[in-house]
Amino acid sequence: MTVLTLPPGLGGERVTALGDRARLCGLYDTLGSPVYDDLAAADGFEIGDIVAAVRTGTEGPVLDLAAGAGRFTLPLLATGREVTALDLSADMLDLLKARLASAPRSMRERCTVVQGDMAAFDLRRGFGHIVLGTTSLSLLDAEGRAGLYRAVAAHLVPGGQFLVSVMERADDEAPTEVHSRVRGASGTAYDLYEYWPAGADHRYVTIAPAEPDADGPVTVCVDEVGTMSIAAIEAELAEAGLTVAGRRPLTGMGDRHRVTLLKAVATR
Repeated sequence: MTVLTLPPGLGGERVTALGDRARLCGLYDTLGSPVYDDLAAADGFEIGDIVAAVRTGTEGPVLDLAAGAGRFTLPLLATGREVTALDLSADMLDLLKARLASAPRSMRERCTVVQGDMAAFDLRRGFGHIVLGTTSLSLLDAEGRAGLYRAVAAHLVPGGQFLVSVMERADDEAPTEVHSRVRGASGTAYDLYEYWPAGADHRYVTIAPAEPDADGPVTVCVDEVGTMSIAAIEAELAEAGLTVAGRRPLTGMGDRHRVTLLKAVATR
């Protein structure tokens, strides 16, 4: 859930230093979506693993949940599958539509773009794979996750797979806060601040341009994201009639985050 209040730690200090120049926004709204898209376009994390799982799994169309600007949608279309891209943010979907407009016609014709809530959707068709990557599951609260699982189970064809990534804090001894310099596909440099105390049920992410103009407003993306353990997610999936049939670690030893790609199948 996006918050537009002062984030804790170094991110909050950065906002305070900017004073009235800071324009706080969420990662998926009109101001924030281009920033998120710029960073996502430069990051190939998860894409190869998810595309490989789809290639070797059940035949049939793919549903890309929280599709955003198409980070997974376009590579999935490149496999030759029919893909439905669903996202709640109209701003993110506008970016996807712009990308599709410049894609080959054969890809455009196999893509259906839907604005909708991944916690409550009814597309009246089945899918061989339903994908929820980039740890987007953490955007939902318990009620939202329950709605998501119900909808996923209802939309999987027999033998279909739900591919979902989950992120945990890898080590309770890791620092509460980190600051890193990251670069988007456009070449723009950003300061990324993450505040995540051990045992906390939320983490805070703040993204600001590393070298803003000397004058004028500065867009700062702030987000408060829920956290859960893989064990808790697997228990929720089981309660919803989805059994985890495979687990693939996507991060290495020593990383601050532990991301695991889960493959779940409907059991009822």
